[in-house]
Amino acid sequence: MRIAVEMCEEGIISKERAIQLVDPYSVNQILLPCFDAKAMEEAKKIAHGVNASPGAAVGKIVFDTEEAAKRGEAGEKVILVRVETCPDDIHGMAVSQGVLTLRGGATSHAAVVAKGMGKPCVSGCEDMKIDLANETLTGADGSVYHKDDVISLDGGKGVVMAGAVKLVEAQIDDNWNKFFSWVDAIKQLKVEANADTPKDIENALKFGAEGVGLCRTEHMFMDPDRLPWVQKMIIAGTPDARREALDKLLPMQYSDFYAMFKAIGEKPMTVRLLDPPLHEFLPSKEELIKEVATLKALNQDAKEKEELLHIVEGLSESNPMMGLRGCRLGLTYPEINEMQVRAIFEAACDVKKEGINVQPWIMIPLIGHVNELKVAKEILEKVAEIVMLEKGIRVEYKFGTMIEIPRAALTADEVAQYAEFFSFGTNDLTQMTFGYSRDDAEGKFLNRYVEQKILPANPFETLDQKGVGKLVEMSMTLGKAVNPKLVGGVCGEHGGDPDSVKFCHRIGLNYTSCSPFRIPQAKLAAAQAVVESK
Repeated sequence: MRIAVEMCEEGIISKERAIQLVDPYSVNQILLPCFDAKAMEEAKKIAHGVNASPGAAVGKIVFDTEEAAKRGEAGEKVILVRVETCPDDIHGMAVSQGVLTLRGGATSHAAVVAKGMGKPCVSGCEDMKIDLANETLTGADGSVYHKDDVISLDGGKGVVMAGAVKLVEAQIDDNWNKFFSWVDAIKQLKVEANADTPKDIENALKFGAEGVGLCRTEHMFMDPDRLPWVQKMIIAGTPDARREALDKLLPMQYSDFYAMFKAIGEKPMTVRLLDPPLHEFLPSKEELIKEVATLKALNQDAKEKEELLHIVEGLSESNPMMGLRGCRLGLTYPEINEMQVRAIFEAACDVKKEGINVQPWIMIPLIGHVNELKVAKEILEKVAEIVMLEKGIRVEYKFGTMIEIPRAALTADEVAQYAEFFSFGTNDLTQMTFGYSRDDAEGKFLNRYVEQKILPANPFETLDQKGVGKLVEMSMTLGKAVNPKLVGGVCGEHGGDPDSVKFCHRIGLNYTSCSPFRIPQAKLAAAQAVVESK
């Protein structure tokens, strides 16, 4: 980067040529700490996994999320080690130095959340073993590590090492600032951020985000203060009982959105309504079975736990990723989406009264049939209009949908009649188009497919342009034929991948959205796409 800037300032090359000389895949390395090359070469490698989130981390092994959260908040450097992570683990991940999982790939829960937090993550270390009873981690070479032993993670290379490997901290200088001022002047595609908290937005704006392209509301529900009310909402037997729990969650959601609208200002913020299956907010079936058995063995009352187990069993699905989630959840229990939309618009109206012209975009996830969007939008627009009438002020807003099911892409001309924007959730769209489980495929066969050239690249890391990309391009063409003002963007992990970003520019999308720390490389790729098109 320094060479490119100095050559340009000396008049040897143009700004366009300078931009072409820097590899966007390398830009992220400048922003994150790394290991000293010699120290890493000498370090003992105990496992190789998927390079799920770049960066370097050193810390003590901790297996329990609650323990990681407490020790991390106290300032201790810990590495959270799990078989796999779920939304329950987010508060522990947030204060850990890095995350190591035995299962999962580049778009697993651990990978996506870690990227958003700017934390290193190595996933898919299936050669390792965790013994929770004895709190030990066994490496691929048979070496055993106990809780509180120090390990080092290289998330960019997918390597786990024994001991504390020497770290080199990240540094940004004037060359960076000059270079990216040229990038911003040349690029056409907007680059927004996947952000779920005001802190995420702060990081994203620091790296030049032009809005929030994806706010995942389910992450807000995992706060320990809220989880009991979320669980009461789920186990409620009637709409009235459910609304009682939702009334408790409403002010909490309002405070979330108020803080985020204040943080993002007049840039657009796309809020995805509750998406995951409800069982993700409840204790696991296996844990409850153990608790019930333990209580009965001790002759203690197990009725409450048995009732919860019955509810969890009733919600369990053979394929939850394709079950009661997304728009199906909001149509089955409309009061959930109504509460979220009320919170969004109450916050937006109050922030606008303070002189900030907010731009809320409401995204209805997992549409497969136009009628799902039509019915959901009708319900939610009524709530939005009621709130704005109550507040005595109007805000500009958009209702749109997340295209992540092939049928929605194939019938985009119908869907576009009710959508003002399409946001392509390319993680799920790739999963459903290929028929690959994104959490299982990498560890089982996908990496081998790439090594043997069966596939040119991992489709969960770089967009499959001939298949999934064709669906994206076709759906925008169909949609714009019906709605010429239709806005299109990508909010899956491909939104930060340089080759995928260039494809988005070529097919005429309006924006991409990615984790805050991937914004610079996405911006650079967008600028290079403009230069290459000339």
